[in-house]
Amino acid sequence: MPQNLGMMTASINNPGEQKIKKLGTVRIARGVLETIVERTTLEVSGVVRMDNPVGSRSRFFNREQNEGVEIEVREEKVYANLHIVVDRNMNMADVGKQVQNEVSKAIRNIVGMAVEEINVYIQNVE
Repeated sequence: MPQNLGMMTASINNPGEQKIKKLGTVRIARGVLETIVERTTLEVSGVVRMDNPVGSRSRFFNREQNEGVEIEVREEKVYANLHIVVDRNMNMADVGKQVQNEVSKAIRNIVGMAVEEINVYIQNVE
């Protein structure tokens, strides 16, 4: 069953009326948000692949979570931990900052949620 990551409501304003009508609730499954974050991260130049956090179980035992992505939503704000492998010829700090910027922008633009924190952990270089 999808987990509620935050409620977003849509409303309309009728011309000449002061009332705003609530149309309903939009719920986004955690897996959708994780997929958006993972794909956005992989599009950043210098990111080779996602990686599981050091000391975590293998993906076999944690099928619902995308590899290398940990998402938490508190008070309708997104907190993310991303574990990546970076191209050894790239500036790791620059790649990490670019990942933070692109993921933050994707969450705001695609899902419409506020981003509080994006931590990037460079697990290895290749």
